[in-house]
Amino acid sequence: MSDARDVTASEQALRAVRGGMVGRRAQSLALNVVLYAVAIAGALAVSALLIVIATDSSPWSVFREMYEGSLGSGAALGLSIDEATPILIVALGAVIAGRAGIINIGPEGQLIIGGLCGAWIALKVPGPGPLLIVLTLAGAALGGALWAGVAALLRFSRGVDIVISTLLLNFIAEEVLSFSVNRAYLLRETTDNPQSLPQSDRIPSDTHFPRLGEFPGFNVSTGVFLALAALVIVTVALRRSRWGFRMRMLGLNPRASRRAGISVVALGTGALLLSGGFAGLAGGTMLTGTVFRIQPGFSSSVGFNGLLVALIARGNALWCIPVAFFFGALQAGGGLLAATGVPRYLVNVVQALLVLAALFPPVFIELRERRRQISRARAAAREERRPEPAAVPA
Repeated sequence: MSDARDVTASEQALRAVRGGMVGRRAQSLALNVVLYAVAIAGALAVSALLIVIATDSSPWSVFREMYEGSLGSGAALGLSIDEATPILIVALGAVIAGRAGIINIGPEGQLIIGGLCGAWIALKVPGPGPLLIVLTLAGAALGGALWAGVAALLRFSRGVDIVISTLLLNFIAEEVLSFSVNRAYLLRETTDNPQSLPQSDRIPSDTHFPRLGEFPGFNVSTGVFLALAALVIVTVALRRSRWGFRMRMLGLNPRASRRAGISVVALGTGALLLSGGFAGLAGGTMLTGTVFRIQPGFSSSVGFNGLLVALIARGNALWCIPVAFFFGALQAGGGLLAATGVPRYLVNVVQALLVLAALFPPVFIELRERRRQISRARAAAREERRPEPAAVPA
């Protein structure tokens, strides 16, 4: 009987623990929903006020145009997915780097270099279209990885901070792009017009990603399937593999990882190279799926947006999907809004406010958790310093 009672008590305790975990998860989800609703409502209110002050347009008409440009039709929905695809790929690379405790600020530059390498292959290498698409994407990924490798070399050979080096390499990448599209022996467009824009030739049509559907209906580049395949691979590798466990261990405690026999240099370098490779792959996806040529500004801040997506998703690869789609919808809606005559700076302000609204909930929750931890630590320290009561003599 006692054994049966012990088993019953253990089951009840286990159920209580599980119930408490479910309750905490439900509370956390409810808090996230409330915070996102309040933050987005506040961003829309401020945006409406700015629109009224700066233009004669109605805020509702502006928001309606943004909705029409992102979700209002099949073509708009496809455009949002196209915009979200490279952002998601960049975010996956940022998740990998973040899991290893590395903050890679250079996806924008790595995407640019990847796009340059992919454009050179697509324009200079002969071959059938399907093979060229594969080579273009592989070359783009390799270019982004090598550009990130510069920061890895500086970090692990000279001790240069990765945040600083990857940030500065963004500016160098932009200058490399400008130099390449202004030199006829590199990637400048072949034309007799001396006033032509600094840009590359349009890549051959057989190196474009096929599209599903036709305009004006729903149509989307098949590059989205590449992004989803990468998402599955990254998620499984980080959660189910020995490599993923070592990455997490490195991110949590590099010193303990080193003592456990993990090569911090090799694992950290690999994480940074993979992060850069994903950013370069995003550049190749943009080249073969939407932009089809290289020119200054072609990246459209996709690298920085992908980094923001990873931060908002808090390193969770699966959560990157809705967040990346949100950013893609903002890009698509903002493009149509600018085409209707609303000043571009106002479009950028509205987008920035919505991005800040998306950033607010995770930052708020993180700060609240840190304050709770500090309060617990202080309470524990006070308990330790509290003198024990004197013993009463018998």
